Amino acid sequence: MIKKREKLPRVNELVVGTVKRIFEHGAFVTLDEYGGIEAYCPVGEASHSWFKSIRDVMREGQKKVFKVIRVNRRRGHVDVSLKRVTDQERARKMREWKRAVSAHKLLEIIAEKMGKTIDDAYRELGWKLEDYYGEIYAGFEEIAKRGIRAALEAGVSEDWAKVALMLAKERIKIPEAKISGVFVIQSYSPKGVEDIKKVLEIPSKIVEKYPKIKIRVYTMGAPRYRMDLTAPNYKIAEKCLKEIIDEVLSFAQKLGCKVSFSRIELKK
Repeated sequence: MIKKREKLPRVNELVVGTVKRIFEHGAFVTLDEYGGIEAYCPVGEASHSWFKSIRDVMREGQKKVFKVIRVNRRRGHVDVSLKRVTDQERARKMREWKRAVSAHKLLEIIAEKMGKTIDDAYRELGWKLEDYYGEIYAGFEEIAKRGIRAALEAGVSEDWAKVALMLAKERIKIPEAKISGVFVIQSYSPKGVEDIKKVLEIPSKIVEKYPKIKIRVYTMGAPRYRMDLTAPNYKIAEKCLKEIIDEVLSFAQKLGCKVSFSRIELKK
């Protein structure tokens, strides 16, 4: 079960809960991130739409995103709402939840390898990554990208950092940004073929300044030439792409070539 440092959530916080018991006037849910403590969802907070029974809105065993509407810290009572959660909030929270579950599994494995408890793993590694990177899983992604330095920067000891690096490299696939497009290059000069070759060399030369970018340029049948560009993220990819297009257009114009570029929408 994933962990939070606080014992109780805050008002307006989004939480993931599992529906446990349903009654006529509301439902009890266990808060998965808070040690399974129970929260209550009144029937009036179940849905904006009309329903005959609260069971039309939720079922026992379902995992749902709720918004905290009241917290009695002295008694440990928490009330939550289902209807106050927007579609965007629900989608965002579920993404966060899935990443937190993945981070928890990594911490469990690391704790086992080091002969420590899961609480030790959160204290020595998880919370330090969360404090530094805003999210534990984001910290593991940084370790996978940048190596042990990313953990040491967050204040993690070298022993824990070494094991974290090993697991991050094994288990985390770093997301990449991919952009593809087609250059149409035409030349009616006697040296047209040679000029086009020179133009097509430009993307590879520019990418030499971006060591983390990979590029492939190949013919689709003259005068169409495809370029596939892969980068660590879209910000870097777009910056490199703009530089390539600007340089290709400028150089081609000097050689008297006609050039156009169109992006290809890649399927996700």
